[in-house]
Amino acid sequence: MTGDQMKIGNVQINGFAALAPMAGVTDRAFRELCVGFGAAYVMGEMVSAKGLVYQSEKSRELLVLSREERPAAVQLFGNEPEVMAEAARIAMEYEPDIIDINMGCPAPKIAGNGCGSALMKDPALCGRLVKAVRDAVSVPVTVKIRKGWDSRSVNAVEVAQICEANGADAVAVHGRTREQQYMPPADWEIIRRVKKALRIPVIGNGDVTDAAGAARMMEQTGCDLVMIGRGALGNPWIFQEIAMLIGHDRPSMPISMAERISVLLRHIAGMCEYKGEALAMREARKHAAWYFKGIKGAASLRKQAVSLETYEDLIALCRQAEILGLCPKPHQGASRPLDPSAGTQSLHPVSQ
Repeated sequence: MTGDQMKIGNVQINGFAALAPMAGVTDRAFRELCVGFGAAYVMGEMVSAKGLVYQSEKSRELLVLSREERPAAVQLFGNEPEVMAEAARIAMEYEPDIIDINMGCPAPKIAGNGCGSALMKDPALCGRLVKAVRDAVSVPVTVKIRKGWDSRSVNAVEVAQICEANGADAVAVHGRTREQQYMPPADWEIIRRVKKALRIPVIGNGDVTDAAGAARMMEQTGCDLVMIGRGALGNPWIFQEIAMLIGHDRPSMPISMAERISVLLRHIAGMCEYKGEALAMREARKHAAWYFKGIKGAASLRKQAVSLETYEDLIALCRQAEILGLCPKPHQGASRPLDPSAGTQSLHPVSQ
């Protein structure tokens, strides 16, 4: 069954769209924000299995999950079954609902070392990795794959079947090969083929940037859940829009500029709380630019975002939106005044 009627192993998924893992993006603050807007399931940044086994503090920090972001998975990458199994046991100390194995990352520093999408060149190894992790933990185990390594080795169906046979509880499929990176348009047909070949849930990923796209993917592929990556950047309310369209057959109200800024401030405040202001504000620069992307007249704001140093700088940047007339004062309660402490409460996030 799809959407709010599906399970990954024994984990109930209440919704239609999940947050994809993105290095340097899907941290705790962003995951909690997306769950507040209706993300049915979230996945943290990928973590090196070797880093965990060799006691990397940075790797362990990426495993921290809160009660506000459930159900949540941690994603591990590596290419040695024994190391992956040990890393999975370490990850269980952080009580994830699911452990995911990365078989899709195209980044040279990952795939170039035989991990991520490079694993798809060795389907048998994919199976051994799944079995090793499956035998090591008591929670569901999933994998995230691509269409294949390149146009000459489109083997997503084969790899997915091997993973299922070795104990995978769900498979997420990105509709591009490693060679294609993130261009051209994703091939949703391969997602449909994987879904047809498996008994376990299949999660579709690639080129969903709005609610209508999520609905089309589910209809065209039959996937059980849609996974949103780049479509959520500066746009965490996409999950609310998907829930409204697919779950209630009606569009949600457009977000106002005042609300957009309120969410941005809430997002970065969370990052500052969890990471400290210095690190958080360096990472906030790209997020601020994403929140202002596509807004007419906001080019100067995006340019200023790359120089953010403090949270006060961010507030000043948001005040510039008022000065530029991008964030008008509310009329008859249609939108709310800019308030850094308002968070997302005014936006009525979909309840989980």
